[in-house]
Amino acid sequence: MNLPGSSGVLAATSKEKIMNWKKFFIAFIAAFVFLFVFGFVWYGHLMHGIHNEVPVLWRPEADFGNYFPWLIFGHIVMAFFLTLLCAKFVPGGGAGACAGLGILVALVYIGNNFIIYAVQPLTTKILGGWIVGDLIMFAIAGAIIGAIYKPISPATT
Repeated sequence: MNLPGSSGVLAATSKEKIMNWKKFFIAFIAAFVFLFVFGFVWYGHLMHGIHNEVPVLWRPEADFGNYFPWLIFGHIVMAFFLTLLCAKFVPGGGAGACAGLGILVALVYIGNNFIIYAVQPLTTKILGGWIVGDLIMFAIAGAIIGAIYKPISPATT
């Protein structure tokens, strides 16, 4: 039975589960760990010198501990919603399809990066690093999610 007004994406029978929550949670945790580690390496270390070219834009390192919970929360939000997008909108699952969705999400972030570049005195090296980092990060995170999360097969009647 299709849900009223649905396009079939969320259609379900009474014997089908819409989402595999156990695999969703595992994929979410794996995505969070990857995003956090990648962010630490890419943005925190590889781009550290580039970011320091415009030190007035960043919090002093002495204050970083006060804002660390927000950094963790931001990674949780990104991992959760990327996992949710893959689970809901990539019905066949798989690393390749979810990596493609990750690239689309990165392109949304890149649009925001251009806006930030337009209104803040960032260097083109920072902008370029953010663009490359977002593409790599979200493509790999999507692939990880897609490799772990496989939707439950519809029940046969």
